[in-house]
Amino acid sequence: MTNTYASPAGLEGRAAIVTGAAQGIGRGIAQALTERGAAVLLVDHNAETLARTTEALAGRTVAPLVCDIREPGQAERIVAAAVEAFGRLDVLVNNAIATRAAGPFTEHSDEDYDLVFDTGPRATFRLMKAAFPHLVASGSGSVVNLGSSAGTEGQAGWATYAAAKEAVRGLSKVAATEWGAANVRVNVVCPFANSEGAQLWEQYDPESFGAALAKVPLKRIGDTRTDVGALVAFLASDDATYITGQTIMIDGGWGMHRI
Repeated sequence: MTNTYASPAGLEGRAAIVTGAAQGIGRGIAQALTERGAAVLLVDHNAETLARTTEALAGRTVAPLVCDIREPGQAERIVAAAVEAFGRLDVLVNNAIATRAAGPFTEHSDEDYDLVFDTGPRATFRLMKAAFPHLVASGSGSVVNLGSSAGTEGQAGWATYAAAKEAVRGLSKVAATEWGAANVRVNVVCPFANSEGAQLWEQYDPESFGAALAKVPLKRIGDTRTDVGALVAFLASDDATYITGQTIMIDGGWGMHRI
């Protein structure tokens, strides 16, 4: 499927950071941003996969950075790397998060909680703070954070992940309120897309995957680039300068009654 409404140069001259950019939704977002002219710092902890994604984006303005976003000081390192590579920072996309397998609420451990909160809301919080002065300086900064239906719907089995994703939404709403006067916009997207995670879900639990897909009015799973990436690129562009503080479901209508 090809989106014909996308401006091929809508992000020309803009610079972005995308975390978790090596695969899945992060990779789709990076593809969409670079297709529209943005320079993108690709951040991921997996050096091998990141190298393949960087190679696949040859000819576009990208720079890879391998790091563990859980570690103190990495947010400042990431932002500094983007500014050094591109001379500016206009867009921050907090996509990266790590979680363990789903299970009953009472079987989630403190370690499970720490993993998902350290890679999700804590890393998002740190990166937003580190990026803020540069987003202000850009004149029209945009932050796009990734939420999840696990939190908005309260999906069974995902207690710690759902909590972390809702914490990201809370941070986003406060930042949108406080940063609006500085012309920095903050929005959240909640996707249902054909990432590697979704593919594994379909492979190992086709029954529950099929049940989820049956709830989608458009009767298909989203594409990481042309559906999710396209909307993130829109939110980063001048076409979205009056949109902030929103949670937008990119799920074919599945979540229309959920927020």
